[in-house]
Amino acid sequence: MIANNPLHNLNLRGAYCELADLLRLRFAAQDLKLSARRPARSLLTGGERTRMRGRGIDFEEVRLYQPGDDIRTIDWRVTARTQVPHTKVFHEERERPLLIIADQRATMFFGSRLCFKSVTAASIATTLAWAALHNSDRVGGLVFGDTAQHDIRPRRSKHAVLELLQHLISFNRQLTTPVASASTLSLAEILTDLRRIAKPGSALFICSDFHDFDDACEQQLFELSRHTEVTLMHVFDPLERQLSSNVALTISNGQQRCVLPANDRAFQQAWQANYEQRLAELVKRCKRLQVPMLSYSTADDIQGLLRESYSALAPKKKHHRN
Repeated sequence: MIANNPLHNLNLRGAYCELADLLRLRFAAQDLKLSARRPARSLLTGGERTRMRGRGIDFEEVRLYQPGDDIRTIDWRVTARTQVPHTKVFHEERERPLLIIADQRATMFFGSRLCFKSVTAASIATTLAWAALHNSDRVGGLVFGDTAQHDIRPRRSKHAVLELLQHLISFNRQLTTPVASASTLSLAEILTDLRRIAKPGSALFICSDFHDFDDACEQQLFELSRHTEVTLMHVFDPLERQLSSNVALTISNGQQRCVLPANDRAFQQAWQANYEQRLAELVKRCKRLQVPMLSYSTADDIQGLLRESYSALAPKKKHHRN
């Protein structure tokens, strides 16, 4: 029966997430591969191949000998044939810790369709964590709210994922309003602290609406991307992108109220143009940094889209999807 199928209806709904729902997402993560890496042949140095080159066992190429190269890697056949010293280059095998960063600030406490942005971010973060555990990666993360944050040390253990889930729920349940306070932690501060947590060679997945992404964030992201693999998971609500209503809508920032006119085409076009401009700026910054970004709506089938991007059978990830 469909009701007993654990893969049925795994997408989260509502304003808050439940532990039972996050635990069920492990079924959706079983066929996900977070990168196209081939397994390493030696588990002593790490379970995955990286782009780092060194004294590994997977042959990469032959190139001209350079001062400082180990003479034991000289390819004597090519050297004899060309009369010019050549050396072999190998892929070095390293572990790749995976860090999942989840935004649970006040601006994420908003949604007009299936769930709030905070719940969508928690769903994405949880699915990625289960997928990493299935792939035998060391899993850790950082969950942050308006005034506090908590980081989880990467471990190849189910306890690391469960710790991440507990903090996701804890920060999620603290949300009561979409209106941010004056002392809210900025994304730039989180990215700055992330440089302390993320070790070289780590993979970082940052789930947020990136509403406060600015020049300071770009600089910190540049520093992070030099030594880690960063992917942005952009979360938004359809109402933020396109305002369409047959009735007037009343909005408030906690201090003032404003009535949005109904069926005002000029206003709706300006609303959409403002969103598209901010999104285009974020995409432009990502392309400049060569950092991939995926966009997810609160109305999307999150698990289906993650399978499209990260399924082990998928030929290629689709980045900058809007």
